[in-house]
Amino acid sequence: MKITDTADLWWKTAVVYCLDVETYLDWNGDGVGDFEGLAQRIDHLADLGVTCLWLMPFYPTAERDDGYDITDFYGVDPRLGSHGDLVEVIRTANDRGIRVIADLVVNHTSVRHPWFEQGRQARDAPFHDFYVWRDDEPPDTSDQVVFPDQEDSTWTFNEPTGEWYLHRFYKEQPDLDVTNPRVRDEVAKVMGFWLQLGLSGFRVDAVPFFLETQGEDPDFPDPHEYLRDLRSFLGRRSGSGVLLGEVNLPHEQQREFFGGDDGDELTMLFDFVGMQATYLSLARADAGPLVQALTARPFVDPDSQWATFVRNHDELTLGKLSDDERAEVFAAFGPEERMQVYGRGLRRRLPPMLDGDPRRVRMVYSLLFSLPGTPVLFYGEEIGMGEDLDAEGRLAVRTPMQWTPGRNGGFSTADPDRLPGPVVSGGFAPEFVNVADQRRDPDSLLSFLKLLIRRYRESPELGWGSFRVLEQPHAAVLAHVCEWDDGVLLAVHNLGPEPVTVPLTLDGCAPSAALEDLLQAGTTPLGEGGAVELTLDGYGYRWLRVVTEDSRRLP
Repeated sequence: MKITDTADLWWKTAVVYCLDVETYLDWNGDGVGDFEGLAQRIDHLADLGVTCLWLMPFYPTAERDDGYDITDFYGVDPRLGSHGDLVEVIRTANDRGIRVIADLVVNHTSVRHPWFEQGRQARDAPFHDFYVWRDDEPPDTSDQVVFPDQEDSTWTFNEPTGEWYLHRFYKEQPDLDVTNPRVRDEVAKVMGFWLQLGLSGFRVDAVPFFLETQGEDPDFPDPHEYLRDLRSFLGRRSGSGVLLGEVNLPHEQQREFFGGDDGDELTMLFDFVGMQATYLSLARADAGPLVQALTARPFVDPDSQWATFVRNHDELTLGKLSDDERAEVFAAFGPEERMQVYGRGLRRRLPPMLDGDPRRVRMVYSLLFSLPGTPVLFYGEEIGMGEDLDAEGRLAVRTPMQWTPGRNGGFSTADPDRLPGPVVSGGFAPEFVNVADQRRDPDSLLSFLKLLIRRYRESPELGWGSFRVLEQPHAAVLAHVCEWDDGVLLAVHNLGPEPVTVPLTLDGCAPSAALEDLLQAGTTPLGEGGAVELTLDGYGYRWLRVVTEDSRRLP
């Protein structure tokens, strides 16, 4: 097994880090994060071990949906900087071995986008056919809205034309008509533009909605054929580009968005099912739900990949759990109504959900990085940031990054009332949780994440290998093996508070084989037939590699 064998498909073993430029670092002191500030923190990401930076929307916006209501797909929000500033970030990141991807938000525009402003004026107006319209009054669609606390229909009446326009999200975000070839051409131009400026791909927003066509062109091909066209276009413009898709559907339906056996649509998909099962397992201290989710993953093309995560920039959605299962997770991690949102998710970060218990927090991140797939981090996770429950909706987890224990957490020198939102207060405030202090502490969460990422990057089995769960008697324990080529990595995690001794059998190991600990010093010999007993503390975790006398491994 050689690391060089994995280089072409870089996303298979990447470490992805998502951030919002607006809340990362304010360099010019106006209260808003900017590209100049981000450029100054690229070395923080490189030191952490990040290999792919995912930028949330940085385009001009009407600020109805935190940047996801775009007014110019080719622009840069002037509060954040210029195209030149963005290019400097990309260049600096690339110099440190970090690729950069950005949100591709083409399911809809803002109502203040010039296309819609013109198109809504008359039925024969330019760009009217860029959007989805209906003449008759729509039926009740209150059960289809994405934000049920904000909207009661997916259709809104437009007075000038006497029609209703479709919007899956806020009424200020009218849906584009992807059946229109002019719209499809424009999407390709948008992609081509940003690829030309140096991006290595896109995180594609709301993919099922984007392809759920209600337009009028009868000649529109199969939506998945269109997704193949976008993947092919990306390949022509950028041979190593990636499409990371937001597809919150059951596993079998997700497989369709990979392109089935051919793997010629989205390159990567977030494993929403696995994420939700993780929280159910944590709530129960029972690995069963997570095991079921992982073993039920459908086969995908070897060039495709699952993206694993425990938190992202949206609500922590639990929509794929049953009502009773969701209630269990709510009771464990969000018992107060203000901690919940839309009746389906939590608006909290991981450390507060685990009551700040460092054992549990570290165990969960160890579990994340040991699962088969590509791990994705949300900014601030590396230091254990908390949330602001006084913020509106999903903004609770989009608070300013905490760099120092000082004023505004070192995010900005501006007055606090000029920031995008308040810095977290209470037990997770900057005086307790910040980058500067943790960089100097070898026992900090930041130091631990650096170690995890280093070990993950040294273990291509996790991105490339086969996965199997090992039998053992403890419900709270997940023991699994990832194997690729001649490499075998064993990970054992205790989701419960009680210490356990875990008996395991590793079949097919050489007589001289042993288990080398990767997260601490030590080697455990294997008995006859690969038998071994491993001890775990409450919420304990171990990564072990099968080694022989001839193995050549880094310590």
